[in-house]
Order: sequence, then C-alpha cells, then structure tokens
Amino acid sequence: MSTRVMQQNNVAETLIGAVVIAVAIGFLAFAYMRTGSGSLSGYEINARLPKADGLSVGTDVRLAGIKIGTVTDLTLDPKTFLVTVHMSIRNDVKLPMDSSVLVTQAGFLGGQYLSITPGGDDKMMTAGAFFENAQGSIDVMGLVNRFTGGSGAVPAKPAAPQAPQVQSQGTQPQATQPPAALPQGPVKAPDPGAGP
Repeated sequence: MSTRVMQQNNVAETLIGAVVIAVAIGFLAFAYMRTGSGSLSGYEINARLPKADGLSVGTDVRLAGIKIGTVTDLTLDPKTFLVTVHMSIRNDVKLPMDSSVLVTQAGFLGGQYLSITPGGDDKMMTAGAFFENAQGSIDVMGLVNRFTGGSGAVPAKPAAPQAPQVQSQGTQPQATQPPAALPQGPVKAPDPGAGP
C-alpha cells in the first residue's frame, strides 16, 4: 500500500472522528439546555415534604405542565425528619400564597417532578416563602405489592369450637354401646287370617 493511500485514509478517519466529536458536543449542549441543568435566574420558594423519593437537584418544577423552575437543594430537618425542598422559580411567574405543590411522575416509567397547582389568593408568594400545602412522593411499588402480595386475601375461617365434655369427679366415663343389630335376611309379613 502506498504512502499516498495511507495518508488519504488517515485524513478520512480524522474527519469522521471530528464529526463524531462535534455531534456529541452538540448533543450534550442540547441536553444541558433542555433539562435546565444550567443556572436559572429567579426567586426561591420552599416546601416541606415527608418523602422526597425521586427528587434531586435539577428536578423540574412545573405549572400546568410547563417548566417554571428547578429544585436547587434538598435538606433534611433532623428534628422533624421532614425534607425541605428549595426551588428556584422564574421571576415572571408569581404564585398565589395558597398554591399547593405535589411530587408526581411523568407517566408510569417517567421521572419525578414537582407539580404546582395555583391557588386563588390575592397575595403572592415572595422569596423564601413556604408552600402551606405540600404532598410528598407516593410509593408506587408499595401500592403494587399491596395488591399483588395477597394482603387482600380473605383469611381462612377458623373451625367452630367444640363444647368441652364435663365429667363429675369420681365417675367413670361410660362406654358407648354400639346400636342394636337389625335382623338380617328377608322379613316375613304377618298372616292376615291368623287370629290373636
């Protein structure tokens, strides 16, 4: 193989490698912008939840299905064992004070996110405010196990208790007699002409 052919192969491999790297960088940049992993300017609001399964820094905060913020931090209160979820909400979105937040899932196999339901209060939440109504994550596998694990099965009916046999002291138990044997063979009908 000549050196010229080898040089052409090396140039082609280099170009293909450069295209693959450029596509990978473009994909990573798109994913970074799409998931909102970058910094999101806004104000912070918080929620206290009993369970925060599936939530992490960068988890979406949505209102009517539209992303309006992200989770910025999760902290555990060692006294109450509640998780404080810190969220950054876009500055152009103002939430009424009586709004509620719920940890929900995008489809059966989708990831968790925080869904906000706006209230009807005239006062709006300010930076550092807490949701008054917040519901944590639901243990879906626990619910499935309850229905499939047989906990709903009807328990077996216990046998009826038998009345105890009471014996007076000093008496011997009586032996039970077998019933009298019935006559074997053909039975002869009485003669109607025979007198008494």
